[in-house]
Amino acid sequence: MEQKKNPLALLPLIVFLVLFLGVGIYYNVKGVEMAFYQLPAPIAAIAGIIIAFIIGKGSFNDKMSTFIKGVGDQDIITMCMIYLLAGGFSAVANAMGAVDSTVNFGLSMIPVQLILPGMFVIAAFIATAMGTSMGTIAAVVPIAIGVATKTKLPLAVAVAAVVGGAMFGDNLSMISDTTIAATRTQGVKMRDKFIMNFKIALPAAVFTIIIMLFTGTKGTVPTELEYNFVKIIPYLSILIFALLGLNVFIVLILGILLAGIIGFMDGSFTIMEFAGKIYEGFGSMQEIFILSLLIGGLAALIAKDGGIAYLLDRVNRFIKGKKGAELGIGILVSIADICTANNTVAIVISGPMAKDIAQQNDVDLRRSASILDIFSCVCQGIIPYGAQLLTAGAIAQISPMEIMPFLYYPYFLAIVTLLSIWFEFPRIKKKDNIDVDIV
Repeated sequence: MEQKKNPLALLPLIVFLVLFLGVGIYYNVKGVEMAFYQLPAPIAAIAGIIIAFIIGKGSFNDKMSTFIKGVGDQDIITMCMIYLLAGGFSAVANAMGAVDSTVNFGLSMIPVQLILPGMFVIAAFIATAMGTSMGTIAAVVPIAIGVATKTKLPLAVAVAAVVGGAMFGDNLSMISDTTIAATRTQGVKMRDKFIMNFKIALPAAVFTIIIMLFTGTKGTVPTELEYNFVKIIPYLSILIFALLGLNVFIVLILGILLAGIIGFMDGSFTIMEFAGKIYEGFGSMQEIFILSLLIGGLAALIAKDGGIAYLLDRVNRFIKGKKGAELGIGILVSIADICTANNTVAIVISGPMAKDIAQQNDVDLRRSASILDIFSCVCQGIIPYGAQLLTAGAIAQISPMEIMPFLYYPYFLAIVTLLSIWFEFPRIKKKDNIDVDIV
């Protein structure tokens, strides 16, 4: 039986996007900092849910049952639990000094002629380990400012290098909320998505570094950079455990315990303070945790009333084959990110629709997860009203617009990704109906 198609059912999603975007534009015009973060996204989602209940067919109890099933979806709950553990790990690792040690260790290893690409690589490593571009920007941009001042490197160029590296790492990290959202909405393993993304992101990073070698400058790296290599171990362990294929819950729990043990040994915190930091990390994920639950319920309501079926029908009219489907998925998540200025939110919103598009057009779900994360990363890394550029600009006291021309990595990533769609790279060799090799 063909699923019903109802364009009116998309109204709740439109309300959510228009409200979230409209408030952001209003505050941006008024010159308010972090304009697109003045209205909490979960509140905008609540408005959409209310509209869904008003226009939806059936009794209130039926609609509530559908909403609760969406909220309690296995993938949604799993994603939320991973958010909590990732937040706990980041908070504990930061409290025991892992961020400072990692940044200082990296800078102390940089030859003076490689300052600019060096900052890109450091930001990339930290973001990959921490799973957050925002945390990386906050940690590394202040150092980039000092480096730029001492080496007479244009400040916007130095800051852009950090932002680019942060987006590279955030896109690849096993504990990034974008990775979690992309893999859970598509139902694939993080390791497989990492391999897929890495084969596309690496050429973009290489091109970026080559450009930076010609736009860098000679000078000196700040001295007296103290670091403790032991404090870097938790980040390294996260990467190694994840690449070995351990379950993500085990990876994050081991990372938290390892960071805690090191913190106990050097007196960074007591047992009770350790527990407090974990909970503090949980709190840092509150907004995306709540939003994921609400979007899960909203998506269920929209799907039940035929909104998803209608949207897929319209999108599929412009899709021809795998290439068209992959490009369609990229455009879908890009529009969502431009509207919400939040790459994780964009993936959560467009993920279920992307999965349907992929399945209907024989696109491997590992590929759709990769495309979701990459296109959202590209858009989030270049929009001047996104948190990344707003934060970097605020710390460096320059306009985000000044940074945009030097964001080499997101631009190269977009080009390489489009080429990968056209030339179907990396290729996925199917072994059977379930297992695949990425070659």
